[in-house]
Amino acid sequence: MISVTSAQLTAWIAAFIFPLARILALISSAPVLGNKQIPVRIKVGLAMLITVIVAPTITMPPNIEPASAQGLFVLVEQILVGLAIGFTMRLIFTAVEMAGDLAGMQMGLGFASFYDPVNASYTPVIAQFLGIVATLAFLSFNGHLLMISALAESFQSFPISTAMPAAAAFRTMAEWGAIIFTHSLQLSMPLIGALMITNLALGILTRSAPQLNIFAVGFPITLTVGFASLALTLPYLAPILDHAINEGIDTMQRIALQMAKH
Repeated sequence: MISVTSAQLTAWIAAFIFPLARILALISSAPVLGNKQIPVRIKVGLAMLITVIVAPTITMPPNIEPASAQGLFVLVEQILVGLAIGFTMRLIFTAVEMAGDLAGMQMGLGFASFYDPVNASYTPVIAQFLGIVATLAFLSFNGHLLMISALAESFQSFPISTAMPAAAAFRTMAEWGAIIFTHSLQLSMPLIGALMITNLALGILTRSAPQLNIFAVGFPITLTVGFASLALTLPYLAPILDHAINEGIDTMQRIALQMAKH
């Protein structure tokens, strides 16, 4: 007859609950996997499947009961770690959508927007298009698998314990946010530069021919130049996204390492 003590049962529950909290937090905050269009039961099932695979490789600290105050602290800590790691990768997609937002406003498409169920808001059409391109590139580069692999490695870099995460990790997150939004401006610069030259030309044309209706002529011209610049830019977008995704994975791993350094 198999007998299980309460201490063994508590250890098994802790070995499953604590990794599950970090994995669920990452899935809820990460791009693609955290899409609101994916049913919650699929997200929870995926998190439980990953937990079953990863849990045997994790070294758990002894004598931490999930129902105690110490266990609650560890649970909240795991949620924060998962959110931080997932948010690091989501910033890449936010930067791409920001680049599309800037380009769309310059093209005159700032009023053309679609409802974005991911962010529960209306997103300009160019930002929506670039977001879809970034999602497809993310999946084609196996970014979701690399992200899950970085999550599994984070349990070795910052193991489950009662230790507080180091402040240097959160500083790295802030610096990564500044870097990635700089990249978004660089992504939108070809379109903004071409449209700025177009607007300058239209301004000179208006001064030389005041009777010309600039609103009737300028809007189709800026749209044409904008779409032509976007079509010329798209072939060069994949290497930039590949570099940004790899840089994001490296930043995830670096943040997990810095959390353990005090």
